[in-house]
Amino acid sequence: MSKPQKPTPHRRADYSFFSDVQTRWEDNDVYGHINNAVYYSYFDSAVNAYLIAHGALNIHEGDEIGLVVESGCQYFSEIAYPQKIDIGLRIGHLGNSSVRYELALFAQDSEVAAAQGFFTHVYVNRDSRRPQALSPKLRRALEMLLPRIVEADL
Repeated sequence: MSKPQKPTPHRRADYSFFSDVQTRWEDNDVYGHINNAVYYSYFDSAVNAYLIAHGALNIHEGDEIGLVVESGCQYFSEIAYPQKIDIGLRIGHLGNSSVRYELALFAQDSEVAAAQGFFTHVYVNRDSRRPQALSPKLRRALEMLLPRIVEADL
């Protein structure tokens, strides 16, 4: 049986959009670093801030809402209060009604991720909670986060 390959941290250049977050005193746990559960909050905030800023998500009245169906995170180095971090965001998969967001947390001025993770949203109708196709506005906003293939990559 082969040993699973150890993940390697992503680099800033692997991401097309960034937002920054100032860690808070309450984010630290008793071990002196940001608690692992808080990383998911950072991820969620970065995605929703991006979607709201691009007019692709109306959290109060929109017909479509994203429900998380899967998530994960890998941790490479500690982040602690007080520290400013940058959150890289990209799209790993864009389907008809779902999207896999891939994110990484970078200590300010670091080129290597301290942690990286993902979560998958299935977009559903707010009332029926049944999956529905991504709206054109949402799809356009998400497509801007897809990796770009350039001729040098071919």
